Amino acid sequence: MGSRDDNLPVIDFSTFDLKPGTPEWDSTRSLVLKAAEEYGCFQAVVRKFPDGLQPAINRSLDEVFELPLEAKRRNVSEKPFHGYFASSNVNPRFESLGVDHPETFSRIEKLTNALWPEGNTYFSKTLHSFCDEISKLDRSVRRMILESVGVDKYLEQHINSTYYTFRMMRYESPETIDRTVRMKPHTDKNIVSIFHQNDIDGLEVQTRDGVLWLPANFAPDSSFYVVIGESFRAWTNGRLHSPLHRVVMTGGDHHKARCTAGLFSVPRDGHIVKAPEELVDENRPLLFRPFDYAEYLKLRFADVDKAVVPSLKDYFGV
Repeated sequence: MGSRDDNLPVIDFSTFDLKPGTPEWDSTRSLVLKAAEEYGCFQAVVRKFPDGLQPAINRSLDEVFELPLEAKRRNVSEKPFHGYFASSNVNPRFESLGVDHPETFSRIEKLTNALWPEGNTYFSKTLHSFCDEISKLDRSVRRMILESVGVDKYLEQHINSTYYTFRMMRYESPETIDRTVRMKPHTDKNIVSIFHQNDIDGLEVQTRDGVLWLPANFAPDSSFYVVIGESFRAWTNGRLHSPLHRVVMTGGDHHKARCTAGLFSVPRDGHIVKAPEELVDENRPLLFRPFDYAEYLKLRFADVDKAVVPSLKDYFGV
């Protein structure tokens, strides 16, 4: 990792004995920390994913975005960037739906019944199973990072201070063969984001030095991309990198949309994001003031249409 012609790191989570305390866990943990520090992003290969679940989530993504607009608008939320998100001048020909606490089946059913009043059991079961599997990867990644930086005594507290939100996203294919930005460069604001996609690529991640955009090429039916969010960067006092990333697509003959599913670990309402004291010293002074994540989202949402959106450091930097 680190050379100018490198791809983004690829880390295999399919080892049979990948359990805490084993040599396999320790070696994978080292790779995860290195990737999170240098790139803030890596491809996680998970070959033990249940057979048929990734094709099923692709089918569900197609199904939900084929719904009429009035149905999708029934996916509502009081929180910024939650619920149905339609195309805008900033991100044209893009739409997204989401649900909080997808690990709870009743929350998935509530979304499903809002979209399909007659019900859709296949959709509900697929989303719930998918989120259950991806949440295991999220917890493994976060445990590895906390162990690596020596603050694993806070693991239970850290996990309990967050919840999951699930989003389905669709990027329409450009009508031209020219490279077209479908999602402008941005950082994620949460803890960790994990993405699955259909067979259309487009995700690009900027290197930490800002020199290159690296393509995030997914391996068919076995890989996910893990992206470190700004809140995790703040919690580790800048130890991790939260990368700028974007979606760039070309059109041509296929004109097929790019559909993705993302699971996001998010600080709970009212939780103050604050670096543990063990990660702050004279050699590594505090970089960010403690902040309420919900307040951060409100500030960020108010600035969403600005040409240059302020960073976390602009809002809460010391």
